[in-house]
Amino acid sequence: MDLTSLGDGDTIESTVELCRRASTPYGDCAAVCIWPRFIPYASSVLKDNIPIATVVNFPHGGDSVEIVRAETEASVAYGADEIDLVFPYRALMEGDESIGRRIVEECRAVCGDDKVLKVIVESGMLGERSLIERASIISIEAGADFIKTSTGKVEVNATPEAARIMLETIARSGEDVGFKAAGGIRDIESASIYIELAREIMGEEWIDRDHLRLGASSLLDDLLSILSDGYERRGS
Repeated sequence: MDLTSLGDGDTIESTVELCRRASTPYGDCAAVCIWPRFIPYASSVLKDNIPIATVVNFPHGGDSVEIVRAETEASVAYGADEIDLVFPYRALMEGDESIGRRIVEECRAVCGDDKVLKVIVESGMLGERSLIERASIISIEAGADFIKTSTGKVEVNATPEAARIMLETIARSGEDVGFKAAGGIRDIESASIYIELAREIMGEEWIDRDHLRLGASSLLDDLLSILSDGYERRGS
């Protein structure tokens, strides 16, 4: 799980509390995903124990290479370990494939080999299978470490249908690329759908923090409740 908060009302205090929640008695979250301006405060809490992810070109997926590169450079300078980049999906819908490739390549160059790059294709806005596939292929070819469904800021976010398309695209590519589902994943039941899809398409051995992520916040509460209940039952 990428424990995530990208709300308009986020504060230093709420971000610090989010970071404290990321370490649990049952294990740590894979990353904490927050606004760039809060990275220094998150670093003071997480102290390199849990990676910090942040967003660029978010949430609208603009098409300015210069702006996206500058945002990425600033985020890395702040101390981000992982970059979640919104693909310029509107440009793709209008028939322009080149700008998306350039933006992902620029972010890859800034991230280098030691920062994780996740590309958000905004599958709910793309809608059509062909567009979701194409955005995924371009992102993979341009250097994405993960392809991700959604920003969580549009009407349609992660769906099993889009996840299947993206996972099958990864499988066909033959590249070592991960998948992240985000937006609307609030409980174990919804999370399990994406885990089972990954297991079906990619295999059990593929499922780890380097290949499968779920972007969520309230999911953690549901998960901890279930784990705690199971622990208490075994104890009795």
